[in-house]
Amino acid sequence: MPIFAPILLKMGVEPLWLGVMMGIILQTSYLTPPFGFAIFYLQGVVRDLPTAAIYRGVIPFVALQILSAAMLWMFPGMATWLLSLSK
Repeated sequence: MPIFAPILLKMGVEPLWLGVMMGIILQTSYLTPPFGFAIFYLQGVVRDLPTAAIYRGVIPFVALQILSAAMLWMFPGMATWLLSLSK
């Protein structure tokens, strides 16, 4: 982000939109391999659950996060509409 954020901001990208999109993408990365930290935490808590079952269990959540990132990409006003109500 320190490399791409200044470039994107100079191109006119809304900073709030960029922050929300970055948050969604980061949260998705916590649920997907190879760095699925949330999956490893869950595997440490529930020892008798196989990793394949955990991967199958997170698929709907990853799909929802990808859908929300796609919707935010198509409709950027979703990230800023609440802020626009306060003005």
